[in-house]
Amino acid sequence: MKNFFEGIAWLFEEILFIPFSVLRELELNSWLLANSINWFFFITGFSAMIYWILKLNIFAKSGEEDKDTTAHSFL
Repeated sequence: MKNFFEGIAWLFEEILFIPFSVLRELELNSWLLANSINWFFFITGFSAMIYWILKLNIFAKSGEEDKDTTAHSFL
C-alpha cells in the first residue's frame, strides 16, 4: 500500500507539477511572463463582465425583463 501512495506522490511531483516548476524558474527572469496566465484570466473575466453588463442594459432598455415580484416561484 505504501508503494501505491508513493506512486501517486511521484506522479504529482514529477509529472503533473512540471508547468508550475517552469513558471517558478521563469519568474526569476521575467515577472511579467511568469504572471501571464494570471493576466489572461483577469482580462478574460473582465471582458466577460463587460459583455454581461452590456447585455443586461440591452434587455433593460427594451423592456423584455420581467420585474414582477411573482416572476420566480421562489419569491
